[in-house]
Amino acid sequence: MEKKKVIISERIAEEGINLLRNELEVDYRDGISREDLLAIIEQYDALIVRSVTQVDEELIKRGKRLKVVGRAGNGIDNIDVDVCTRFGVIVANTPDSNTISAAEQTISLLLSSVRNTAWANHFLKDGTWDRKPFRGMELYGKTVGIVGLGRIGSMVATRLKAFNMKVIAYDPYISDERFERFGAEKMNSLEELIKEADIITVHTPRNEETMHMLDEDLLALAKDGIRVVNCARGGIIKEAAILKGLESGKIGSAGLDVFEKEPAENNPLFQFNNVVCTPHLGADTFEAQKRVGENIAEQVIMALRGDIVPNVVNLPTMLSEELEYLKPYINLAEKMGSFYYQVEKSPIKRIELTYSGPVSKNESEMLTIGFLKGLLQPVMWEKVNYVNARIMAQERGIKIYESKEAQSPKRYKNLITARIFGDDSKLELEGTLSRARNPLLVEINGYEIESSLEGYMLLVEHEDRPRVIGPFATELGDEGVNIASMKVSRQAKGQISIMLINVDNKVEDKVLDKLAKLDGIINRPVLLHY
Repeated sequence: MEKKKVIISERIAEEGINLLRNELEVDYRDGISREDLLAIIEQYDALIVRSVTQVDEELIKRGKRLKVVGRAGNGIDNIDVDVCTRFGVIVANTPDSNTISAAEQTISLLLSSVRNTAWANHFLKDGTWDRKPFRGMELYGKTVGIVGLGRIGSMVATRLKAFNMKVIAYDPYISDERFERFGAEKMNSLEELIKEADIITVHTPRNEETMHMLDEDLLALAKDGIRVVNCARGGIIKEAAILKGLESGKIGSAGLDVFEKEPAENNPLFQFNNVVCTPHLGADTFEAQKRVGENIAEQVIMALRGDIVPNVVNLPTMLSEELEYLKPYINLAEKMGSFYYQVEKSPIKRIELTYSGPVSKNESEMLTIGFLKGLLQPVMWEKVNYVNARIMAQERGIKIYESKEAQSPKRYKNLITARIFGDDSKLELEGTLSRARNPLLVEINGYEIESSLEGYMLLVEHEDRPRVIGPFATELGDEGVNIASMKVSRQAKGQISIMLINVDNKVEDKVLDKLAKLDGIINRPVLLHY
């Protein structure tokens, strides 16, 4: 089979390139011009960039084969994510790859600035031994305010807890459960955090909402001598406000790895001895750069295989442990979704999804997306994926409602319930995981049934009486179809029952026609495939 092709337009670690070469045809074009890239992008299934290559609508439209754009790094300022989403192109980055390095750089800048380490280092090397100018501040017992409790912010929180600091945090986009998990007290506003904190560190992306998020007015609310650290993106704490605070003494020290204008040269903040500055070193460790290259390679390979990719920018963000837990549930939701159009042909008006049990405490958006992808795949094939499934459903006029229940209403610990309403049809499905964490369908329209959602399956309606199931199974055997498992369910004695039969091979149409003519069989059996 012909290998899929990836073009790399900027430098990544050699380890990442070697991983890609194991499965893909790799075209390494570090520094390729935009004109040349536009001319050849239609040949590639994947594109890997860093921060220079501009991935915009013109490029995406020309990249007719593109399935994934990989950003070797964290920021995505050079990628038009909305356009990629509209065209069903996955955008993946590597935020976890440099998380440890960025968190450690934050701690380094904090410790260095509050203990005047850099200043004392220069002072001593210039030939003067004197401790008096460098008296610092302990972290023990102080309150650190973390703005942004994402990957890096939460890692900073856990490390500063080890210093016996009180951790408070502000992040309106993070669940209460996450604050509890990382031992951070939730602040309801930025103003509330700033008033209480002895130290402020920011860990948000830079966008219209966060640029100059901490300005002169907000910093005026802080305690005198407040310490600030920015190892995220330049401008989240307004540099003019930092300058003013340092000059007035409102700010006791600052640790800065990022700047509003980079490269930063002749920045007025450099004149202060109580400011520790580094040239955007947050991700610049040997370990981080190796991980960045390897992780973006792994994600591109996964995306081209059609697997769930951990760090997709245009999908809900989940930590790796959350994804590991939810992955089999996403698979379950996707397989439940694919049931409808295999048995029904009428358009869908609305879908009601309910997540019950402990699984409901997690981010459920990926479960819904998985369901929608499975739902539309039988009728849209490769046009639908995890990235555009919700958009595709909305474009088809499907209304989607979601709810959560802390306790499962059935005997299963965790349960996914899907109610699908068409013009003149209704289908209700319930599913869970087996002990081996494999997908199980446990109920269809009120019929209790436990069947594995794997391979080929026959759905059969039949009369509830003797000499129906036996002849049906015999006919399957006569046609060379082996039954792997069979589940039978009824709602009342003597009424219509259903069979779900897992079979080892595809049942041809002519065989289905024969089976439909057997005594007691109602309607033609439906062949499902997972």
